[in-house]
Amino acid sequence: MEIKQIKNIIEAALLAAGEPVTVKRLLSLFVEQELTHNDIAKAIELLSEDFQGRGIELVEVANGFRLQTKTILQPWISKLWEEKPKKYTRALLETIALIAYRQPVTRGEIEDVRGVAVSSYIIRTLMDREWIRVLGYRDVPGKPAMFGTTKEFLDYFNMKSLQDLPTLAEIKDIETIMPELDLGPKSDENEKAFQNQFKNNNEEE
Repeated sequence: MEIKQIKNIIEAALLAAGEPVTVKRLLSLFVEQELTHNDIAKAIELLSEDFQGRGIELVEVANGFRLQTKTILQPWISKLWEEKPKKYTRALLETIALIAYRQPVTRGEIEDVRGVAVSSYIIRTLMDREWIRVLGYRDVPGKPAMFGTTKEFLDYFNMKSLQDLPTLAEIKDIETIMPELDLGPKSDENEKAFQNQFKNNNEEE
């Protein structure tokens, strides 16, 4: 089978899947052709080069490879949808950042760093989005749950592994970690408003 045809099949598969696809899963498409892992890897490399200078790109994240629009073009692409993207409070983003950098970490440990209580709706939101999961329980009185990030979290922020996180020395504030997220003002009123919105959304569901 010619490399051009292999690339076309992989491109179509990535578009059709609508989610990251592993090399192993892509290889299963070519059982009859008896292609190897290296054949698929080479086709992916060439396909990625094909997208250079275009509006879409082939990226590798935690759960495999996917095609996506380039992040730099989001200000224009987002205008296709009238509904505005969800806004997340600083409290939620600080919480997920602490979990990402200090995992496994308990809710109490997060509160010790932030100096304020972590609302239950924040943990629930992160769990519902499948950004965090319970890794185990700390062997201390009360057996508090220890949280860690998921592959879905890495996928969302275009990372292959936690090693792709910026170093703490590179981070000035939470906006540096997640610049594409629209943050409201850092205030109790904003957090309460978000909590009410979260509650209303759940009631509507």
